[in-house]
Amino acid sequence: MARQLRAEQTRTTILTAAAELFDRHGYESTSLSDIVEHAQVTKGALYFHFAAKEDLAQAIMEMQSRASRQVASEMDARGHTALEALIRTTFGITRLAVEGPVTRAGLRLATGGVVIRPPLRHPFTELLDISTRKLHGAARESDIHPDVDADAAAHALVCFFVGTRVVGRSLEPVARQPRRVAEMWHLMIRGLVPVPRRARYLALATQLEREIQAVF
Repeated sequence: MARQLRAEQTRTTILTAAAELFDRHGYESTSLSDIVEHAQVTKGALYFHFAAKEDLAQAIMEMQSRASRQVASEMDARGHTALEALIRTTFGITRLAVEGPVTRAGLRLATGGVVIRPPLRHPFTELLDISTRKLHGAARESDIHPDVDADAAAHALVCFFVGTRVVGRSLEPVARQPRRVAEMWHLMIRGLVPVPRRARYLALATQLEREIQAVF
């Protein structure tokens, strides 16, 4: 049992180190030697868990995908309206990115040409599915204008959300991301939500930003 625990701790250490370097320098510019040095493990320990750099990237994207799905499932279980669940999901994913390197590295890997092996789905496809489902739900609940194309709005939202994080990675500290996501939602809400329901969702986006900023 102790040996198994040590092995799991070593695997986590390697994954965290790889995520930090992938996020900081990109996949192509990070070598296995860099990861060994950053993780402070032996090459033998790394190869015991991962046969190649591609396996590390795949594992990190799997972790990111699992964490994002968990956030979305938690929001589904709380009885929120569809639009509130979607807003909370995007802020939940943003919080994960501020907390640690795995979500940030997963995004950089997904935008960096790394091949995503089945059965893992592309993270943008997963996010698009969540957004599409929630915006169709919001339409049924009359939380978005009846003439809004929910599929097109979901695609625009994913592009906006991902783009905000990609641009922010190059221009400002990660702690700024919650503010950028709040700004994104303030623009989206004004375009999507009828005036009588708008104030509630604008206030929600501001509240969620402040909750994350209060922690970090």
